[in-house]
Amino acid sequence: MSSLRILLRTLAVAGLSAALIAPASVARAQPTPAELTKQIEKSSTELERIVESYNKLNEEIKANKATAATLQTRIGPLQAQTEQSRAEVGHLAVTAYKTGGLRTAQALLEPGASTSLPERLGALDQLTRQRQATIDGFTENQRTLIDQKTRLDTTLARQAAQAKQLVAGKKKIEADLARLYQLRRQAYGRATEAPTKSTASAPNISGSAGTAVRYAYGAIGKPYVYGADGPSGYDCSGLTLAAWRAAGKSLPHNAAMQWDATARISRGSLKPGDLVFYSGLGHVAIYVGSGQIIDAPSAGRNVNKRGIDIMSIQGYGRVR
Repeated sequence: MSSLRILLRTLAVAGLSAALIAPASVARAQPTPAELTKQIEKSSTELERIVESYNKLNEEIKANKATAATLQTRIGPLQAQTEQSRAEVGHLAVTAYKTGGLRTAQALLEPGASTSLPERLGALDQLTRQRQATIDGFTENQRTLIDQKTRLDTTLARQAAQAKQLVAGKKKIEADLARLYQLRRQAYGRATEAPTKSTASAPNISGSAGTAVRYAYGAIGKPYVYGADGPSGYDCSGLTLAAWRAAGKSLPHNAAMQWDATARISRGSLKPGDLVFYSGLGHVAIYVGSGQIIDAPSAGRNVNKRGIDIMSIQGYGRVR
């Protein structure tokens, strides 16, 4: 074999080897822990907004169920009143048919009656008014019944649409959670933080705010669970709801709705028990004093006490 052929064969083999080795050498490097943490924080923020939308939908469904129940309660008596009015109007129609319609009036106006003509005219006018009132009552009852039934049908249709949205929202949350947990496994070796028992002591605060703060301290170390308001797990608005529920106050299970349900205060006026709202009302925490809040941070993490400036603050609210 000539030296030229040997050289060409050597170059071909070397080229093939390089082609086989090259893909491995340029394969994308695994993300660093810092990169994974950044991805986790971004995914957690996006997921929390979805969870709060899911919570808001749940609150709206509760309100619609209450409205439907009220309408159902009203419709029963209205139905009975309408049927009674219908029967009375029917009786008037039958009587008018049997008597020829005008005979009662003729009898009242015929000469020779024991009462004077003005008295007879007054009696006729009263009779006419009574009959008209019966007819008007039937019409009004019927109109009200139709209005209430229409409102009920609208409410039930809204409920059905919301139920579909709820199922779709739950599926999206579960899919997003699976991706987030996988990122956490890569970064930390496990999908969620291990639950811990709180050892922190709550400050001595009087009144209902003190009750709410003590409840929040008792929740430290419990896991974030979307849509949950205790006692074994919480999401952000579920924790603030549960803390104030323990103090006898009612809050909706949604950060934006809690914003609407509380009085606006300044940072300088903050007291333990007040709520701190973050990031376009996508997150809420309870202030516990000394520049600290307790919150349910995000999926995979536990309820924790930390500094108030965890992210951009939207504002502050005091439970009424």
